[in-house]
Amino acid sequence: MTATKKTVIGLLILAVFIALVPLFIVQDAEFGGADNAGSEVVSEVLGVEYEPWFTPVFETAINGEIPGEVESLFFCVQTGIGVGIIAFVMGRFVERKKWLDGKKKK
Repeated sequence: MTATKKTVIGLLILAVFIALVPLFIVQDAEFGGADNAGSEVVSEVLGVEYEPWFTPVFETAINGEIPGEVESLFFCVQTGIGVGIIAFVMGRFVERKKWLDGKKKK
């Protein structure tokens, strides 16, 4: 096995380790998102209940809260679009480098 493969495997194991260790060390913790954490901190600092400045556009359009499944779908679609853009840009860089290297050899 080459040094590169060993490095990649080691980093993958480290990433899994970093992700799993908190689940076993902190037994009774609640791992929530950042959405509510910010409003809780603002409420603690100001001493009053936090009120959002506006209602999200989509929630206004459907006259209610977005179901969790739909919210997850939107998040996944947004993630997919972002990954697609990043992969496209990186692919362009690789192809440009190949093209420039081929042009220099001639």
